[in-house]
Amino acid sequence: MKKRSLLTGVFLSVIASTFLLAEGDVIKLEDVTVSANKIEEKAKDVPQSITVLDEETLEEKRISQIEDMAKEVPNMSFQHSANGSESMSFRGLNTSTFAFNNPVVIYVDGVPYYDRYDYNPSLLNVQQIEVLRGPQGTLYGKDAIGGVINIITKEPTNEWHGSIGTEYGNYNFSQSTFNANGALIDDKLFAGVNGTLKFDDGWITNDYPGMNDDANRQKDQRLAGFLLFKPTDRFSGKLTLSHDHLKDYFMDAMAIDSTVALNDLRREDNEHVSFDVPQFRERTTDAQSLRLNYDFDFATLESITTHKDFSLDVQDDADYKSGTSMDGLKSLIVSDVKTWTEELRLSSKDQAVRWVSGIYLDDEKRNQGPYGNARSLTSVANVESEINTQTAAVFAQAVIPLYDKLDLTLGGRYQHVSRDIDSDYYNSFSGGTSLHHYADKKTWNTFLPKAALSYKFNDALMTYASVSKGYIPGGFNFYSSSDGSDSSFDPESSVNYEAGIKYLGDDYSLNASVFRMNIEDLQVYKMVGYITVVDNAKKAHSQGVELDGKYLLTDHIELSAALGLIEAEYDDYTNANVRYDGQRIESTPHFTSNLGIAYIATRGWYGRADLQGRGTTGFIRNSRVETTDGGFTANARLGYKLKDWDIYGFVNNITDEEYIVTYGRGVGFNDPRRFGVGVKYTF
Repeated sequence: MKKRSLLTGVFLSVIASTFLLAEGDVIKLEDVTVSANKIEEKAKDVPQSITVLDEETLEEKRISQIEDMAKEVPNMSFQHSANGSESMSFRGLNTSTFAFNNPVVIYVDGVPYYDRYDYNPSLLNVQQIEVLRGPQGTLYGKDAIGGVINIITKEPTNEWHGSIGTEYGNYNFSQSTFNANGALIDDKLFAGVNGTLKFDDGWITNDYPGMNDDANRQKDQRLAGFLLFKPTDRFSGKLTLSHDHLKDYFMDAMAIDSTVALNDLRREDNEHVSFDVPQFRERTTDAQSLRLNYDFDFATLESITTHKDFSLDVQDDADYKSGTSMDGLKSLIVSDVKTWTEELRLSSKDQAVRWVSGIYLDDEKRNQGPYGNARSLTSVANVESEINTQTAAVFAQAVIPLYDKLDLTLGGRYQHVSRDIDSDYYNSFSGGTSLHHYADKKTWNTFLPKAALSYKFNDALMTYASVSKGYIPGGFNFYSSSDGSDSSFDPESSVNYEAGIKYLGDDYSLNASVFRMNIEDLQVYKMVGYITVVDNAKKAHSQGVELDGKYLLTDHIELSAALGLIEAEYDDYTNANVRYDGQRIESTPHFTSNLGIAYIATRGWYGRADLQGRGTTGFIRNSRVETTDGGFTANARLGYKLKDWDIYGFVNNITDEEYIVTYGRGVGFNDPRRFGVGVKYTF
């Protein structure tokens, strides 16, 4: 109670410190245009729940990675799993391990990011982020069962402009960024380049002799660029290239003491560990996209071609500690994933019926291995595998005016997915005789419809109701029992019912929605002996409420808030003769919330404070779902702006609140208090 009172006091004092005189422009809430539905439309007119984060919000809140962004979206949470993967949970839907899918797909200039090890694209050169909440199967197809995060990068102008910035904080954190774009030939040829260099020693110390002290240090290097060609008023082409190299000594998890109650585990016990195996997660992503547009008088033709090459090399301490019979045992994951996608679509222009239609193709080749555990070259469990996935789809969606204020949205997508595996189990990393060979191929055909009705009372107020289907294809387990009974798992599907209301005035906005999602064949984990495999829970559901809004208290003071409440439960699921019917779906906080206040100014003093909440969360422990406490964290930023300079300080988790964010092979906590200073020059 005393800590919560301190948190409230700190939050209010930071708010008070921002109410200083400053120069700046009068502000009002903007009518934001979004394109996540593949046609340009006002966010307030989209008949579904959507969160939009503009460039200013990303800057003020220091949102530099997907983990930060997820805290702004109702009922969305992000966690670093103990094996180094990045997992998204949204509306009761979680990451599927051996399908490699997160339930929310990220798109950056058309390049998809969904793999749980490749889920952290750069947010440096971003104009806005659009989060479509709920299944987006009709327009985006496979994997978008929970939603889509559409990241829109900045468009250049004839005048060159950009920024250079640097930050330094505790735990030896430093981050330097640069960004520049402009015209090479006025009105015809544009270019841009941006990059990030980040170092962080982390907050966990490894006390094992001979090992590096910093158990969760990081080093990120990112570089991206683009060329935009506009030879005529009708035709344009944009080529985007990016290279990310991220190396984390990533163990944010500690070994689990099974004798300690879940809520009695403490982050301070995680600050000193004893890992007897060197640990790292090294990821390299090279991505390219080519976007071609041609404007006809009646429609726009667009082609988006993308290619991505992702490589992963992971090694960790298999038992997260030393002094046990498993000393020296390490887990290994090495993989290379090459993906091509092509989408060709035609969308309407200035017509009463707004429509989009297209075809989509992708090809993914995943080579994985070594994948397994090793204590020495002669004590190995290793799976080498190749998985190929091809997808083909056709889709269309239209917004049809029925009456003056009533619109009907209808859409559908027919999708074909083919996936095959060829794998061998070895007791060495140097080839030899395969102890077990497994090969299989499966195909899935599905239709993903959507329907919505929306009614506009006036230019500021609308209401809607919708139903849509979401889908994730099935897949193959790398490890399976000798009889092959659990060698594969089925697709996961959902039907989402949603109703909502949206209001946008000059000085305040409010979005409210209720949803019910019926889920079939939910992809879940289970243990077969000492092996983790993916299985299907026959039926589950989630239902809840989501609210978000803003209020301009004065010309310079903005209040913002968001709240997500959810009930997510298994309806029909048995694992190892244990029935989970009526128990909570794991990794789903009972609520998420954020409350913020900002003093906005283009010159002089500015500042903001934010209070983020996370409700109780369930994790599977000892064959049942146990609940962990949630918590509230307060963040603040205070700065001073000159004409071209921005000097600021920041604190995250002001009161050093702690709560569990991941639980499985190990237990992981949220970050402790982080603080620092920064400076940015804009030209």
